[in-house]
Amino acid sequence: MRFGVMAMQMDALVPSGIAPQEAMAHVAGFDHAGLVRQLASHGFTLIELGGDLGLFFPQAFAPQSIASLLSLKHELGLRYTIHLPLWSVEPSTPLAPVRQGSARAVIESINATRPLEPDVYVWHATGALAAEFYRMRLPETARALILRQFQNNARESIQAILSETSLASRQLAIETIEFPFELTVELAEQFDLSMCLDTGHVLSGFSGPVELDFALERCLPRLAEIHLHDSLQWRSGQEIRYGQDHRPLGTGDLDVPRLLDRLMEANFAGPIIFELRVEQALASLQVIRAIRPAAISNLLD
Repeated sequence: MRFGVMAMQMDALVPSGIAPQEAMAHVAGFDHAGLVRQLASHGFTLIELGGDLGLFFPQAFAPQSIASLLSLKHELGLRYTIHLPLWSVEPSTPLAPVRQGSARAVIESINATRPLEPDVYVWHATGALAAEFYRMRLPETARALILRQFQNNARESIQAILSETSLASRQLAIETIEFPFELTVELAEQFDLSMCLDTGHVLSGFSGPVELDFALERCLPRLAEIHLHDSLQWRSGQEIRYGQDHRPLGTGDLDVPRLLDRLMEANFAGPIIFELRVEQALASLQVIRAIRPAAISNLLD
């Protein structure tokens, strides 16, 4: 199995304890390749680059930065995946100018990072507005109609992204997020997309009343990536509580041995990204070493 870590490490992006003027200088001098090199020094040769870095570090995906990331990839034998922008974008909104602008932001991110030849692009097909309506107290009929409208709008964005980038459809993996699981799967099936299974999102109930085992089986034929983190299990009748996910393995309700056994049985060879801080990711690897050492025998491949 190929385990990696996300590059969106907040402590590394803006170190704590520095004065405001120092923070501004840090932002201006941000070295994307330097951050990736630091992550690789911990033994990770698979890095998920976050498209949202460009919000605060405009140089993060500039041509010079891409060239440095590509050089580092060859130097250290790295592999990249790209998490496409999700902050400030809403590719499923009914408001056409915002929807079209969101698709444009994703298209530009794909085009900028193509030289890196990422294994897969991970994408949220719906955004914060769709999630807000999803959790709103509404009659079920009204909720279903509204969510279908968001799904239809996401279709338009998918068509634009695939058409304007000529990206192979299976290179785009839509993630299980705060939107009904079955509607997300329908989008993947209609456009022959891949899927990214986020364990913490499913456990937390973000994708609806769906068990992780069921979600894994539904995703497996299209599974291109896993976002791996622990969470407390949402139970029917509970309110969804935020902040229950993105925990190190062994600190929530994720049945780690069961998940790993099924992935090994299915010969899953795609990226498994710890959406955790580096120290949490390393602690999670220790959990895996203790229970399924064979799963990480090829960590550095």
